[in-house]
Amino acid sequence: MPLVSLRRKPIGIFAANGEGGKGRGDVHVKCIIYSLIGCFLIGSTAGPGLCEPGRVGTVATSKSVVDTTSSSAPASPSEKAVEQANKLGAASELTPEKLSNAVSSEYIIGAEDVLEITVWRNADLSKIVQVRPDGRISMPIIRDIMAVGKTPSQLAEEMTNKLREYVQSPVVAVSLKEVNSSNIFILGEVARPGRYPLKSKTTLLQGITIAGGFTPIAARNQMVIFRFTESATGMKRLTASYDDIVLRGGSTANFELKSGDTVVVPSEAMVIFPGR
Repeated sequence: MPLVSLRRKPIGIFAANGEGGKGRGDVHVKCIIYSLIGCFLIGSTAGPGLCEPGRVGTVATSKSVVDTTSSSAPASPSEKAVEQANKLGAASELTPEKLSNAVSSEYIIGAEDVLEITVWRNADLSKIVQVRPDGRISMPIIRDIMAVGKTPSQLAEEMTNKLREYVQSPVVAVSLKEVNSSNIFILGEVARPGRYPLKSKTTLLQGITIAGGFTPIAARNQMVIFRFTESATGMKRLTASYDDIVLRGGSTANFELKSGDTVVVPSEAMVIFPGR
């Protein structure tokens, strides 16, 4: 019997070489080698954005994680203390500026002021009242009670004590609805003489400005201010000169006006000079 060869036939390139296709096999090998060399050269000269997309994405992701961590990290106790100190410092800087324009630290109730009296959970005892010329207000049950000369909190406390005889655990609140008792009066040679509410700290020159300023015939250096005295009955007389305040540095004469002050600006014809 003839012998059968068990050797397998070459496949692909090796088959071509084995079957006499040596030229075509060499061409294939050269193409593969050239392709590998070309890929290596392109990979070594190209930027990281072209050949290493994974690395760029990883860097960006890690950066965003770091940023997020740093922004969400809680502040240390020392940083919180510094921040709180800065806030307190800013508040302390603003407070004097706001308080410098206040007429007084606490408001004193006066005649003709309108008050809103609120008794918690008792609508029948809650009402809006106006202070009478005698300084009193009228309320249900407790009747007349003196309000002039007291602060709203003092009046509320006194009303609470009086209501305890009739109401169980009363809670009274007094709020100022209209300010009618704090006024200044400016008359004489000003553009708009009359009564003006004193809602904030006001100097003499500011009061003249509110009244529209001097008229052409005003004796601006002979201003007279009448003021109620606190210790005794009656009024005291003050004088002021516009030229002394503005031109001669007499800023102390530009004093603060008080509630009830009457400012008189005479005309030049009314001024009497000594020796004439």
